[in-house]
Amino acid sequence: MAINQNEIQHLGHLELIAKQVVEGFITGLHKSPFHGFSVEFAEHRLYNTGESTRFIDWKLYGRTDKMFVKRFEEETNLRCQLVVDNSSSMHYPELDKKNPSLMNKITFSAYCAASITHLLKMQRDAVGLSIFSDKVEVSTPAKSTTVHHKLLYNYLENAIAENPQLRKTSAASALHEIAENIHRRSLVVIFSDMFEAGGNESELFSALQHLKYAKHEVILFHVVDKTKELDFAFENRPYEFIDVETGDRVKVHSNQVRTAYLEAMSTFEKELKLKCAQYKIDFVEADINKGYKQVLMPYLIKREKMM
Repeated sequence: MAINQNEIQHLGHLELIAKQVVEGFITGLHKSPFHGFSVEFAEHRLYNTGESTRFIDWKLYGRTDKMFVKRFEEETNLRCQLVVDNSSSMHYPELDKKNPSLMNKITFSAYCAASITHLLKMQRDAVGLSIFSDKVEVSTPAKSTTVHHKLLYNYLENAIAENPQLRKTSAASALHEIAENIHRRSLVVIFSDMFEAGGNESELFSALQHLKYAKHEVILFHVVDKTKELDFAFENRPYEFIDVETGDRVKVHSNQVRTAYLEAMSTFEKELKLKCAQYKIDFVEADINKGYKQVLMPYLIKREKMM
């Protein structure tokens, strides 16, 4: 799905951005083997065998050879809680006004969250939003009203506009709090680089397990700048690396730390994937340089499985 980043930047309104992203995504679905997904039916849901045939749309059945039931405003099929990490590390890389196509992790996450919100709106599903860093900053219940959607877009726009300094990640405590407070049996969609302050992975994994214990279905989008953060594709020369969450600085030649860094990141990612597999959490690596289909398709597949 090709998205013109310069055009998106000029739109400046997250709701319009989400609409453009989703429209491009759906156009791609229609040209692919996935064209049967019910995302294209904004006013219908699939008929469930055994229920009343009173509200079946027979005209639509004649066109598609599939049974769909007419839906009503108050009907909600799914509750989804979007969870967005807004710590300082999510504002990497630093944006460059001379290069408006450059995207950092928080902007990518907010665009994805807004696009999923638009999909949920199309399908009359309820959506809530939680934004966290070293604490839970925003927490809304799942609703399906137009006013609520606009509120969520506003929260996401504010997250993009922020430039937090030395704001650490406390994903573990945030996810524990979210697991306790949202409606049971929700779909929880997390956007985070999972760089927990202090490197306390055991607490982080415990928080993910808590979400599953509370009967939620969970998708974790591990948001990364793959080239820099996972592949460590820095030139062979001296650098000053800065920890954006603590302010710590270290001057070092990239080749001196490359091997140790790659081993540490590989170990962490393997452990994260393993724990997600154990807890039956969908793990998706989301590279900020690869567009939105890598996020929207796994979300849509997950939703279809839950219905």
